[in-house]
Amino acid sequence: MSLNHVRPWRNIYRRKSRQIMVGAVPVGGDAPITVQTMTNTDSSDAKATTEQVLACAEAGADIVRVSVPDQAASQALAQVVRNSPVPIVADIHFHYKRAIEAAEAGAACLRINPGNIGNQTRVREVIRAARDNGCAIRIGVNAGSLERRLLEKYGEPCPDAMVESGLDHIKLLEDNDFHNFKISVKASDVFLSAAAYQAMAEATDAPIHLGITEAGGLTSGAVKSAIGLGNLLWMGIGDTIRVSLSADPVEEVRAGYEILKSLGLRHRGVNIISCPSCARQGFDVIRTVAELEKRLAHVHTPMSLSIIGCVVNGPGEALMTDIGFTGGGKDAGMVYLAGQQSHKMSNAEMIDHIVGLVEAKAEEIEAAAQAAE
Repeated sequence: MSLNHVRPWRNIYRRKSRQIMVGAVPVGGDAPITVQTMTNTDSSDAKATTEQVLACAEAGADIVRVSVPDQAASQALAQVVRNSPVPIVADIHFHYKRAIEAAEAGAACLRINPGNIGNQTRVREVIRAARDNGCAIRIGVNAGSLERRLLEKYGEPCPDAMVESGLDHIKLLEDNDFHNFKISVKASDVFLSAAAYQAMAEATDAPIHLGITEAGGLTSGAVKSAIGLGNLLWMGIGDTIRVSLSADPVEEVRAGYEILKSLGLRHRGVNIISCPSCARQGFDVIRTVAELEKRLAHVHTPMSLSIIGCVVNGPGEALMTDIGFTGGGKDAGMVYLAGQQSHKMSNAEMIDHIVGLVEAKAEEIEAAAQAAE
């Protein structure tokens, strides 16, 4: 049994939202919080876009979004959908015909601002296409593209303006008896995003898509997203997330899972607990962890691994992890299994040995899960 058990003081009580389906993936209710990303290829290039979707799915993406800015992208979308192992969300702005084409091409969800689609007739046509094709809708409110009337009313993007925009869009859908939708109220400012999401969570029971939009590069964007999304998730708000980074979409998926794993909300792959290293280290911790992250990326089974350079904190951390290695001996360290000292291992052979232990543990956990089914 994994030692990743939930302790009472770590419980997060999620906001009660209704559940919708994005393709075969449930979003909201008691469903696991899903991780999303978005392709950055030329959407008219079906081959390149499909390859990126597959890479994101392999990294763990539950849902992938693809921008559909023109008719060429609409035509390519059907091929992307056919070859994707995960639901595809079509990102639509302004042109209602692209939304209809995307629904007909098999998109599992349309990301739109109903207010940008045009008049009521066009909105109804998009809703009809979504309903006829079993397609969900995400209302995507963004602080950078609020309606002019709201900017004039409030003077600047603010939580009240974003929530009013979102509720107006919800009314457009509900007035047309369409309820298979989720909503986001994104901003690049962490405080603005958090306040808008908290207010929206109180105003509707719709599933909420979390994101800090245009968060930045790999490091700065991941930190900003971890602060913004982490606080909202801690409060129980959020049913699906995307970490928006100026980086490879696969990195967005990894960052999303790391945020969820740190809060105990999702467990996928090996959670490596490691020290920052210092003069006490009995082996090269930084190099070892980097190598282990690379060599264990293929392991999807949840488990914990501690890699600590010395005996100050190493034994204590090892007590709480499935597998542990603590430095301290001459050119060797102690291997822990299920929190107990097991055997010594030389530093030179340690990486290969730990990889073998993790792979064997993953097989054991998967076999036990299959036997229990």
